Amino acid sequence: AFAPSAQARKKSHKEARKTAVVSPAARAAGLPASVLVALQRAKVPASAMSVVVERVGDPEPLIAWNANRPMMPASTMKLVTTFSGLSILGPDYRWRTTAYADGPVDPDGTLQGNLYIKGTGDPKLVPEELIDLVDKLRKAGIKRVAGGLVLDKSYFAASTRDLPSFDDDASAPYNVGPDPLLYAFKAVSFTVTPGDDGKVAVDVLPPLANLSIDNQLYEGTGSCGAAAAAARPTLSAGGGIMTASFVGDYPLRCGARTTNLAILDHTTFFARGFLALWQQDGGTIAGPVSEGKVPTSARPLAVHHSPVLGSIVYDINKFSNNVMARNLFLTIGAVAGKPPATPEQSSRAIRAFLQKSGIAMPDLELENGSGLSRDERVSAQSLAALLQAANASPVAQAFIDSLPIAGIDGTMKNRLTNAGVLGNAHIKTGTLRDVRAIAGYVAGADGQSYIVVSFINDDHAEAARAAHDTLLEWIYAGAH
Repeated sequence: AFAPSAQARKKSHKEARKTAVVSPAARAAGLPASVLVALQRAKVPASAMSVVVERVGDPEPLIAWNANRPMMPASTMKLVTTFSGLSILGPDYRWRTTAYADGPVDPDGTLQGNLYIKGTGDPKLVPEELIDLVDKLRKAGIKRVAGGLVLDKSYFAASTRDLPSFDDDASAPYNVGPDPLLYAFKAVSFTVTPGDDGKVAVDVLPPLANLSIDNQLYEGTGSCGAAAAAARPTLSAGGGIMTASFVGDYPLRCGARTTNLAILDHTTFFARGFLALWQQDGGTIAGPVSEGKVPTSARPLAVHHSPVLGSIVYDINKFSNNVMARNLFLTIGAVAGKPPATPEQSSRAIRAFLQKSGIAMPDLELENGSGLSRDERVSAQSLAALLQAANASPVAQAFIDSLPIAGIDGTMKNRLTNAGVLGNAHIKTGTLRDVRAIAGYVAGADGQSYIVVSFINDDHAEAARAAHDTLLEWIYAGAH
């Protein structure tokens, strides 16, 4: 359960309460004056903001401003997905990625048949995880595959994969859609590093087969603005090869720069990632890459288990990882029902869990569970009810530990770094064009623990972050 930090406990009530105490009813009637000033500076009307502030364990609101209005929550919707996931699946849940064979293995290590890989939506299948599956296949005696590589992605409905991007920027990693064989978040990091030898290096992670680097960068004396453009590759494809071309002047003084791009479709990305690792020690696959279901007659060769869900949720909430949240969302539906999972199935499973748990969220509208949506809605009051329930639940520790800490880490690392609330608030943030959101827990200087949820939906929301920071400072000072 959420509790005040040691720093907060040391603050006396006298220090915290520097102004007259106002009754809960009066406080619930309006926003704090300091928050109103911040909204005015941002040119955001108070009507565009919703706020609920409550004491932990006491749902009587200290502030209830537009509390029941359904709003776009942006990434604070991940709180619904992650708390539901922890509760339905359990913090120790692990995803499985399994390799199968449909033929015998010769004494020389040749698999006379196809190699199948079936995914169940592991949100964090990164190179250091996938190499575990490759190593297990080698230990099973397989060096070569005479057939092809067949990817079984039947765990999620085909309609959930390779969807159109949210905002027409298909190369943005935050737009990557869910997939049963999601690999390395389907994003490549190109890092450009100038050296003292006059050369400019380009490194790529994860390694992908059939990805060629055309490096025509040179150390010059141009601007770092131009260098930033030079560090972003031009991508072209032909003959089964994707080429990333880098051209231009890149001065030594500009230092290293990394560009993250979502490239290829999920099937091609996974296949090229797997092949890059498989080929490192001379492994070969003679046949083509295809999609298909594992035959009932195939036998399992190796299984890789993901990190536990508690660890996955930590990454989802600390760093607001959209595709990890979307994979978890669909996994909930697959486990609660049966594969192939659909968003509708997952929504039903989450609603059933909330109803069974007595958490009233009548205005909740789910689309993909990540908040990267113009259709998802929830009210501040409903999300506050979830936070109250989460704090009293068996998964409270894993859930609360996953939230960014003000001024310390995650998406709150660079906020409130010089404020009293530094280190004393666990807050999930949300950001979309025209949307800013916060939701979580604050350890007040008065020794009280508080729940806060606030959404701003407005054309000028981007300028209103200070209103949310001011609200958090106000709560820390005793919510008065």
